[in-house]
Amino acid sequence: MCNLVQKYNIPGPRYTSYPTVPYWDINTFSGKEWEHTLIKSFKESNATEGISLYIHLPFCESLCTFCGCHKRITKRHEVETPYIQAVLKEWQLYCNMLPEKPIVKELHLGGGTPTFFTPENLQALINGIFKKAERAAEYEFSFEGHPNNTTKAHLQALYNVGFRRVSYGVQDYNSTVQKAINRVQSFENVKNVTEWAREIGYTSVGHDIIFGLPHQTLQHVEETILKTKELLPDRLAFYSYAHVPWLKGNGQRGYKDEDLPTATQKRDQYEKGKNLLAKVGYKEIGMDHFALENDSLYQSMVTNNLHRNFMGYTPSKTQVMIGLGVSSISDSWYSFAQNVKSLEEYNHLVFNNIIPIYRGHILTQEDVVIRKHILNLMCRLETSWSNKNEEFAQLSETLDKLQEMKNDGLIEISSTKLTVLDKGRPFIRNICMAFDVLLHQKTPQTRLFSMTI
Repeated sequence: MCNLVQKYNIPGPRYTSYPTVPYWDINTFSGKEWEHTLIKSFKESNATEGISLYIHLPFCESLCTFCGCHKRITKRHEVETPYIQAVLKEWQLYCNMLPEKPIVKELHLGGGTPTFFTPENLQALINGIFKKAERAAEYEFSFEGHPNNTTKAHLQALYNVGFRRVSYGVQDYNSTVQKAINRVQSFENVKNVTEWAREIGYTSVGHDIIFGLPHQTLQHVEETILKTKELLPDRLAFYSYAHVPWLKGNGQRGYKDEDLPTATQKRDQYEKGKNLLAKVGYKEIGMDHFALENDSLYQSMVTNNLHRNFMGYTPSKTQVMIGLGVSSISDSWYSFAQNVKSLEEYNHLVFNNIIPIYRGHILTQEDVVIRKHILNLMCRLETSWSNKNEEFAQLSETLDKLQEMKNDGLIEISSTKLTVLDKGRPFIRNICMAFDVLLHQKTPQTRLFSMTI
C-alpha cells in the first residue's frame, strides 16, 4: 500500500460536481440560460422528487485554521437579522421565477457556523422559507452545529421546525492538534450536544473527524476514534485534511507544511480509523463516510439511492438543488451557478431584485454523461455502459488510462462495466480523474486541488 500511496498521491478534485468549478466554462454561461435550465429541471422533477435547499450561514466568531470554506469572522451578532432578510429575499426571487410552489425534500444549513445565529433567528429563517414552499412527504432537514456554542435551545428550535439530523465538527480531541487548528473544544462539550440532540428526538447525530491535521499522530487518531465510540454517533465523516493554503481568503496558517503528516502517515491514520470503526459496527459509505446500519445514509447505499452533490453525500437524489446565501452553489442538473462571495455585493443584488450569481457552467451532453459515471463511482463504486463507442468520445481513452490501476489490483474492467475493488477505495478520486476529460484537456498551470491521499 505504501508504494501505491506514493504513486497515486497527486493533486485532484473531490468531485462534488462535474465539471469541477475550476473547469466551468464561464464565458458561455449566462443568468438567463441558468434560469431556463432551472425552470426546465424544476418542471421535470418537483412533483416527483422535490428539490434540495442549501443555505450558507457564513459567520464565525473565530477562525479555524484548518478550514477552507467561505466565511466571515465577526463577534457582532447584529449581522444576523439583516442576513436572514437577504436570504429570504433571494428565496422570494427564486419562488417568483418558478412555475409552482417548490416541494422541499432536503434542507441543509451549512457554514460558517449556523449556530452563530440565535435559536429564534434560525427558526424565523426556516419559517420564512416555508411561507413560500411545502415540505415533501418524506423530508430530511439537517444542520451543522459547533459543539462549543450549540445549545439545547438551538436543538429544540430547529427540531420544532422539522430538523432531525445534526452534525458536529469534532476534528480531533488532542489538545496540541486543537491549538494548531484553533478549534479547542472538550470531549465533554461534544458529549453534551450529542446527548441533548438524542434527548430531544433527533434520529441522526453525526460527527466530523479529520485525519492528516498538523501535529496529528496515529495515536491521536486512535484516541479520537475510541472517544467517538463512547458516544456512537449514527453517522461519521472521516476525511482527509485538504491543505490548500494558496486559495484566496484561506485561513490555513499557524503551522508549517512540515508539521503535517506525510501521505503514507495519513493513509496509516485512515486505515487505523477505518478498522476501529468497522469493529464498532460502522459501514463505509462512498468516500470518507461511515454510518451505522440504522442511519438513512447506510440504507440509501443498500438501496442504490445514495447521491452526491455540493452538500456532500445525501440519502436520495433531487434533480434541483438551490443554494441560498453568499458563495452558495446551485445545481439544476443541466447547469451550475454560484453566488457572489462578497456580503455587501450579495445584499446589493438581492435587494435590487437580482439573483446574485456571478459565475456558472451550462453542461454539455458529454458533461452530463461523464457526470453520471463519476457519480456512479463515488456513490456505488461501479459504473457501466452498453456500448463504449456510443457512450462518450473519450471512453476508450479513459479505459486505457485505467489499465495501470487495473494492473495494480484497484479496479476490475469488463466490456461494459468498471468496478472499484476494496484495495482501490482509497484511490477513488484518482479513478474518477481518469474520466475527467476537461482535466486532461487542460492541465492546470497552478495548484488547484488538494492531494488525493
